[in-house]
Amino acid sequence: MLEARDMMVFYENMVGLNNVSLSCDVNRIVGVFGANSAGKSTLMYVLSGIMLDIRKKELMAGGERISVFGSITYFGQDITNLKPSQRARKGIVLCPERRRIFTESSVLENLKIGGYQAPKARFRETLDYVFSLFPDLGKLKKRTGGFLSGGEQQMLAIGRALMAQPTFLLLDEPLLGLSPRIQANLMRATKDICETRGISVIITEQYARPVLPIVDYAYILENGSAVLEGSGQEMMNNEDVRAAYFGM
Repeated sequence: MLEARDMMVFYENMVGLNNVSLSCDVNRIVGVFGANSAGKSTLMYVLSGIMLDIRKKELMAGGERISVFGSITYFGQDITNLKPSQRARKGIVLCPERRRIFTESSVLENLKIGGYQAPKARFRETLDYVFSLFPDLGKLKKRTGGFLSGGEQQMLAIGRALMAQPTFLLLDEPLLGLSPRIQANLMRATKDICETRGISVIITEQYARPVLPIVDYAYILENGSAVLEGSGQEMMNNEDVRAAYFGM
């Protein structure tokens, strides 16, 4: 289980997260929903450990002062102060917002970079799985990442994260700017990743309609605070959630 307790993040005098707690058990999909600046990416940076690097870089550069409070445990072990690279080796892997693939490298090179620490047998098996999950990528192995469509780049970003052998996959707004058809394909793939690979997924999104049907549990963030939580079905039946996130 991956669990964050009473997380608080301050950017100078601005609140990024305000006493947020979240947990995700094995073989589960957890959704985190909220508008822009609700704290979704901040939460993902905290879970992945990247916030520690951001805070250090800002301190060294004399920039924005970032304060972080709370605790994170992973299968009962306190990982609050573990570096992001150490968390990744334990299986906590972030697929960041806006894809951030290596645009000058090919599809295959991007996937190899993601799997550079994986044993050879696992690398080959995972690569085959990625191409079965996203058949379009298999046809584009040699294409440079910068020449892929937005949907293809997002498939590649998820595939690259899978190559790192995650136990917990953190997907930060994977549907941003994509067509409904691509969104549906990515949600199908996300469900398959959990069901067939046993990989738990925490996914953030602004628009809940494509995501809520596949999540086991969900949290709503507003202004850095968790204002509502419940099962995916409970959220779908909640009139306030439907109005705010389904446009109904």
